Amino acid sequence: MLDIKNIEFFEKVETPFWFYDMDLLRKTVKKVVSLAGQYGIDVHYAVKANEEKRILEYISSAGLGADCVSGNEVLHARSCGFPAEKIVFAGVGKTDREIAEAIKAGIGAFNCESLQEIFVVNAMAARLGTRARVAARINPEVDAHTHRYITTGTCENKFGISAHEFEALISLLGRCGNVDFTGLHFHVGSQITDVEEVYTLVCERVNPIVSYFEDKGVEVRNINLGGGLGISYEDPEGEPVADFETWFRTVSSKIIRRRNQSLHLEPGRSIVAQCGTLVSRVLFVKVGETKNFLVLDAGMNDMIRPALYGAYHRIENLSSKLRPNLPQSQVYDVVGPVCESSDVWGMGRLLPLSVRGDLIAICSAGAYGQSMSNRYNLRDLAPAVYSDDMHGARLRTEYFQD
Repeated sequence: MLDIKNIEFFEKVETPFWFYDMDLLRKTVKKVVSLAGQYGIDVHYAVKANEEKRILEYISSAGLGADCVSGNEVLHARSCGFPAEKIVFAGVGKTDREIAEAIKAGIGAFNCESLQEIFVVNAMAARLGTRARVAARINPEVDAHTHRYITTGTCENKFGISAHEFEALISLLGRCGNVDFTGLHFHVGSQITDVEEVYTLVCERVNPIVSYFEDKGVEVRNINLGGGLGISYEDPEGEPVADFETWFRTVSSKIIRRRNQSLHLEPGRSIVAQCGTLVSRVLFVKVGETKNFLVLDAGMNDMIRPALYGAYHRIENLSSKLRPNLPQSQVYDVVGPVCESSDVWGMGRLLPLSVRGDLIAICSAGAYGQSMSNRYNLRDLAPAVYSDDMHGARLRTEYFQD
């Protein structure tokens, strides 16, 4: 992760910024590619997790496909080297323009979330004088045991097609002359850590659904089980690479694959989360009657996960590593500068004695951090700094020097 040389350099850099450990990214992608070949699984990286151009260019160069959820993600993925035929396009609200552009691009498939969407894609393809490939996203009725905001696999979600619509789906596919049906898509949620238990249950639900469609004369060439593999937010240094081995092995052994039937997965968070760190600086130490506050220069506009989900991220004082003789156990509420009470990084966190100007690391921030950042309060967007090219970083200005 971050060594002393990194920290000494960071002391000169203007904060907040995103630091990406490219060696860890390469190690993670190499593991994914190896397992994909071993188990015969096609992998599409979920672009929404992190769409930084340099990261996408590396992932595409490794031969992975792209899982996109907007028209702009499709365009961006193509500009970063992903072949159109390796791009799948999901999302419940694709606009007519997005659908038309994706059809013209010749993407691998639309992962359609409703019957009406399939009807619209077919009509759009007919109008363009071509054909489009579609898969149907199915709700397998599996509780992924994760946060209610990131559970997606039940009938109460806005995503996907439920069992009561299966007959209508089969009928619709038979009437749509400008779409080629590629298969079934499933996704039950994110940050799944009970990997073997949850994906065993997923496969047990998926197998009879696939059989149902094939018994009705609908060929299912692709089975896409989506993403969702979780990471260790508690111990990022001890578990820097997610448990891809259990995930790939479980789905490969539990899913029933017929001849010429391909299996797909769509990891996002598990590929990029641990390689990214949000580096901030202590602006003020506020001493209260019952608690102490560290006020950072990074806020919820930079990474909204703690405010939105109550998400946990490990917090480290990097500067303290340069002064190991000072007290190492102080309790702080770590907060941001944004004018919202929910702008909190962590309550009651045990950290070394911290002072104004200290560098603070918000760990495991490579997924759904920079990609969800915004300019609320008209705050600047934090730039990215890469381990391969740290000296491109913006240095601190004079007025912040002590």
